[in-house]
Amino acid sequence: MRAPIGHFDTATPAPDCLDVLVGPVADAVRHWTGSVPADQLVHVDTDPQWADTAVFVEHYGRELLEQSANCVVVAGKRGGETTLAACVVLSTTRVDVNGVVRRRLGARKASFAAMDTAVGETGMEYGGITPIGLPAGWPVLVDSAVVDLPYVLVGSGRRRGKLLVPGKAFAELPGAVVLEGLGLA
Repeated sequence: MRAPIGHFDTATPAPDCLDVLVGPVADAVRHWTGSVPADQLVHVDTDPQWADTAVFVEHYGRELLEQSANCVVVAGKRGGETTLAACVVLSTTRVDVNGVVRRRLGARKASFAAMDTAVGETGMEYGGITPIGLPAGWPVLVDSAVVDLPYVLVGSGRRRGKLLVPGKAFAELPGAVVLEGLGLA
């Protein structure tokens, strides 16, 4: 199969390669629902040495910079309670943690979650966290610019490999809330 975006040697519908996905991501693909069929989620095999965005787009296609999203885990705190959430923004932007995220979570303070927390709670590798397969009940805050793209490159749950996902599918993820201005230039 040819990847819908980028220049990849190997592209496979995600339901056909569950064995290369981490458990939570494989389970989410296996039980996929929504208007976008699961076979439109495409796994592309990539070398972990090219995982960081700047190097990745040099190797797999410069046009991917405008078609890539980052998924980061944030922690909102209020009155001794911590709420974990995921934020999905274009890779050319940064998450408005202290504005949009803090207000949306109703938190007094919001920050990026510690690496060990993000990895431990998601069951995914740091640098490969994806919004597909996150823990039940987590808010998934998605910048509207991500939803507007035909296809978006995101992590696969591992540093090796990425997922190519139709933008509109992000709006249908469990716990998803689409927000304007979540990603700042």
